Amino acid sequence: MNAAKRSQIYARLRDANPQPTTELAYHTPFELLVAVILSAQATDKSVNLATATLFPIANTPAKILALGEAGLKEHIRRIGLFQTKAKNIVAACRLLIERHDGAVPAEREALEALPGVGRKTANVVLNTAFGQPVIAVDTHIFRVANRTGLAPGKTVLEVEKKLLRYTPAEFRHNTHHWLILHGRYICKARRPECRRCPIFDLCEWPQKGSQ
Repeated sequence: MNAAKRSQIYARLRDANPQPTTELAYHTPFELLVAVILSAQATDKSVNLATATLFPIANTPAKILALGEAGLKEHIRRIGLFQTKAKNIVAACRLLIERHDGAVPAEREALEALPGVGRKTANVVLNTAFGQPVIAVDTHIFRVANRTGLAPGKTVLEVEKKLLRYTPAEFRHNTHHWLILHGRYICKARRPECRRCPIFDLCEWPQKGSQ
């Protein structure tokens, strides 16, 4: 795929959604961090249902620690892997207080040092909470990047690096949101809705339109 076609793809996605953002409900960087940790192997809808009861009573590291692991589990038990996630969130809160005065750091290395925070989670927080032009690659983005020809790669990291290299600077900040929403609602894994795809003619997937 050439640079001109990539620019057209992003321009169309921007026209369709000029100000994309995450579907996770949050108000602070800490709330976003917790929500993203919870979202691993879970839907944003299920996370939002859990945090709707959690955040009104515990939306800071200190308050989560006061709530305790058992108390946290009561709010998130309907989310997959909730026991491990509760343990990681409590441990992360402890480190945030010990190392960062309770604030969420805006540096990748510091974020990835927190329990339950990998590269993808760190990228989401850096991009969405702090406005950094990084691109978090999840299963939706991995699929869209490979299927369309936008940034094909065999690994998540390879796709991320290609997206960063090939995405024009003007689009880079919102790329994560555009691609994840495109993959979630149009370029679906099993039944992609090619007939309503805004980039159908630009997509290089050999099977497009055959579903």
